[in-house]
Amino acid sequence: MAGVDGPRAALAGRKLLTFGLALAVIVGLAATGAVGAPPDGNETVSEEAYRQPAPDRGDPYFEAAADDGSWVSYENPRDEYRSPYLGDGSGKICVTLLNENGDPVIGESVPNTTVTVPTGGATTWHSEADPMTVEFPMNEHHEFPLDGDQFGTSPDVAQGDGYMDSHCLEFHGNDEEATLTYGEAQISGEYADRIDVVGYIQQVPKGDGWDTDIDPIEAAEPYDEAGGGWTYTSNSSHGQAVVVLQLDAPADERFDPNESSSTEPTESQSSNDDPSNADDMMPGFGILTAIVALSVAVLARYRS
Repeated sequence: MAGVDGPRAALAGRKLLTFGLALAVIVGLAATGAVGAPPDGNETVSEEAYRQPAPDRGDPYFEAAADDGSWVSYENPRDEYRSPYLGDGSGKICVTLLNENGDPVIGESVPNTTVTVPTGGATTWHSEADPMTVEFPMNEHHEFPLDGDQFGTSPDVAQGDGYMDSHCLEFHGNDEEATLTYGEAQISGEYADRIDVVGYIQQVPKGDGWDTDIDPIEAAEPYDEAGGGWTYTSNSSHGQAVVVLQLDAPADERFDPNESSSTEPTESQSSNDDPSNADDMMPGFGILTAIVALSVAVLARYRS
């Protein structure tokens, strides 16, 4: 083996020490899963998101849209006009049910459960508005499970994100001085304890339409702060309120919506049984193996 003089030996020692410290740090990170480990997040839900595209022109339940693209309207089976017609006052009261991740659902996981929203005054003439009720699951009790696109944005639609997210009751024909009121939502039935009332969102947009560019959970307010109703005026003939509800099932009754529900083993599941894929089963240790191999090579170089 060739000899090494003093300065060269000292330099080699410092390089080796530096490499060794760096190796120790990386090995520590790999062993703790900080290198190559997937993020630790809880995305389990008790009910998968309900994806119902908003009706397009020519589809059933598409009603009308502004020529300038400023608004769009969908048919609502619970839409009624006051007779006798007194004025241009119109509006809607909606219920949005979200799963634990904040995605719209229709209540398939909470059957035989109902939300009731008391109303009075200007809506007592409406056949279904005194009070307003929404029964779960919506697809079994209502003709159109979700009839409103109240939240989100998309360049392809005037309002909303192009997917229905709310069940609404609409009313038209109130006079301009009418006051509409609604009470606090009441949850009853078999799974009432699995539904939280997040809050209320009330908008009286004075002709500009409902602002959909909001997060329903973040925008929801306590009942007293939301308003509990509004009074129509000639400059504000439309108003809306949404009751925001969210599922909260026990942890052991939730599932990961990103995982396959099939009982047949998938290709990735089968590969985990192969010892050659042990690096994939232990996050970070594939990197550790490469580092050890590299360190051996470097040590051999310094020894030569």
